[in-house]
Amino acid sequence: MDGNGRWARRHNRPHTFGHRAGVRAIKKVMYACESMGIEILSIYVFSTENWARPRAEVRALMRLFHEAIQREFEELNQRGIRIVVSGRRLELSQRMQERIDDAELRTAGNRQGVLNVCLNYGGRAELVDSMRALAAEGIAASDIDENAIAGHLYHPELPEPDLIIRTAGERRISNFLLWQAAYAEMYFTDTLWPDFDEEDLARAVADFSTRVRRFGGRPDRAAAEG
Repeated sequence: MDGNGRWARRHNRPHTFGHRAGVRAIKKVMYACESMGIEILSIYVFSTENWARPRAEVRALMRLFHEAIQREFEELNQRGIRIVVSGRRLELSQRMQERIDDAELRTAGNRQGVLNVCLNYGGRAELVDSMRALAAEGIAASDIDENAIAGHLYHPELPEPDLIIRTAGERRISNFLLWQAAYAEMYFTDTLWPDFDEEDLARAVADFSTRVRRFGGRPDRAAAEG
């Protein structure tokens, strides 16, 4: 969701105006994914580092997220979209936690798609929390392997992403899904997030379809050339 602030400045409006446009873009892209057969969309809405932003901006963002969950919930639920939230939710307000719990519970049986909202999320924090959970269960160090770590991530039931899209011209991963993104393909675009639409998504998917994914191995020559 990069570019909300720059989008607001281009329109001579405050940052909150850009963030609201960014939230609207989430629904737009979620429905584009639905029409293209993409089953899971993970959105990085607020990182563990974003608390360092000006206090007024953080408060406005939290109000916006709470309003968005409340406002958009019914439509997403009616379309069969499951909502999950990844991140350190215990650091959020009690009201926000209750709203998240309610949205996850009421959409748990939906099967038309998954919207994974990464809120107060950091890839390093997720790995730390996974290790802490293993330690709390008394798992011996010799018994900890990749499967054990993956099984204690925030949502281990979700598959690893195939494609990560970074908007607004940024060229870094910024602590997003560090474990899960080990073999994800990266796509970078200068489009600001509020302007990102179905055509932009289609271009990203078309580019992804040309990639030869090796997963650390060497591809079959015939398959690679075909």
